Amino acid sequence: MEKTKFDYEKYLRKNTLPHIWCPGCGDGIILKSLIRAIHKNGYAKDDVVIASGIGCASRLPGYVDFNTIHTTHGRALTFSIGIKMFKPRLKVITISGDGDALAIGGNHFIHAARRNIDITLIVFNNYTYGMTGGQASPTQPKGSFSTTTPFGSIDQPFDVCALAQAAGATWVGRSTSYHAVQLEKFISEAMNHKGFSVLDIITNCHISYGRRNKMKSPAEMIKYQKERAVNVRAAENLAPEAMEGKFKTGVLYNKKDAPEFSEEYYRVLESVKAK
Repeated sequence: MEKTKFDYEKYLRKNTLPHIWCPGCGDGIILKSLIRAIHKNGYAKDDVVIASGIGCASRLPGYVDFNTIHTTHGRALTFSIGIKMFKPRLKVITISGDGDALAIGGNHFIHAARRNIDITLIVFNNYTYGMTGGQASPTQPKGSFSTTTPFGSIDQPFDVCALAQAAGATWVGRSTSYHAVQLEKFISEAMNHKGFSVLDIITNCHISYGRRNKMKSPAEMIKYQKERAVNVRAAENLAPEAMEGKFKTGVLYNKKDAPEFSEEYYRVLESVKAK
């Protein structure tokens, strides 16, 4: 029996295409996985809000036919929180790059996590500021090269998932643009979680990051993701030295039934009104 072709066009604003992403960029893979996950979860288009800040990843909301907002650099979560607090019934998804989320937006990241507000943050983690010149981002691996670290980075990089969990996020996961089927599953699960969910997606920027780090083609960067990714269960049986230069993938943390911020807020508001 012939498999039915998925109708991506139903969810796209065709008048905004073609997109601006470089050929081979992993952002397109993430876009398709996101659309499939929303479809799988059965969300009505009018019930979904997608917000973004500034950067390559931030262009995604412009291509999809949902309620979307393109905000200022590092502030996507603040807009998302405002939307969620005003209309808690909406499914709010925030799209950020690693620089957008963890550098200028780092303060908003940790406070959204500690509040455990019901928002899904998807971090397009390509280790660089791909749109603005290839500078080092907070997640750039130590020893790797960028326009601002031409002799190799000496900074200790952020672990997006460890930071999210430590700050209070109640669902934390990681995947890559190589693991497209897994990626769809994790996006779906993150969106279904009640509370602040963070999905770190290791994706490729072969133009700004790869070509400075001996990975000039999309294929080389996809191979890098495949070889460096270690399933969280497999990682439990590996010595720390065996995980050097690698990263865990999978659902890394899932705390259910934790108080959700917007529900708590309206509960308090109702109790005040009743007095």
